[in-house]
Amino acid sequence: MHLYAASTDRAPSYEAIAEEILDGVRAGLDVCAVFYGHPGLFVDSSHRAVRAARAEGFPAAMLPAVSAEDCLIADLGVDLGRSGWQAYEATDFLLRPRRVEPTAALVLWQVGGLGELGYPVRETTPERRQVLADALAEWYPPDHEVVLYEASPYAVLPPAIARLPLRDLAGTPIPPFATLYVPPAGSPARDVTRARRLGL
Repeated sequence: MHLYAASTDRAPSYEAIAEEILDGVRAGLDVCAVFYGHPGLFVDSSHRAVRAARAEGFPAAMLPAVSAEDCLIADLGVDLGRSGWQAYEATDFLLRPRRVEPTAALVLWQVGGLGELGYPVRETTPERRQVLADALAEWYPPDHEVVLYEASPYAVLPPAIARLPLRDLAGTPIPPFATLYVPPAGSPARDVTRARRLGL
C-alpha cells in the first residue's frame, strides 16, 4: 500500500510494485509475491515483474489462484459454461463499446470504480452509474435483474450480493470493489443446419 500514490494515474504505482519485487530478485533472493485474488487478473504489477525478470534472465512463473470470478461462480451458483460469458472492465466497456450478446452472461469488473483511473477508488457517482445503466438498456429490458457482487476477503464472512432490476442501477450506491453480474436474457436460437451437419 505504501507504493500507491493519490494520483489520477495508477501506472507509476504498478511500476514501483514491480520494481520492489525485482529488487529482491536482483539481490539473489528467492522471491514470492502474493496478491489478493488471481495474480493475473487486474494485477498489472505481477505481469510487469514476471516479464522483466524473464527479460533479465531470471526464472519467473505466475501460479494460478482463486479469482473474484471463481468466487462469483460459487457464491451466485451460476454455471458460466452453460450460457457462455463476456467479461470486461466496466470503464473500458463504456469507453470502447462492444457488441453485447444478451443470451450470454455479462460480467463487468471494477464497476464500483466506474470512471476512476486513480487511487484510492472513490464511490462512483449517480451520473456515471446512469451512463452504465443507459448502455446496458440498449441490450436488456428495464426489469432485467442484475447483481452487484463483492467476494468476501475472509472465509468466515459471506459475500455481499445485491439483486436489483436494471432500472434501479443508476440510483443504487455501488461498493468500491463490486463486480456487476448480468444474467443471460433468454436463450440463443439453435442453428438447425449446423445441428444437422453435426449429426444432432
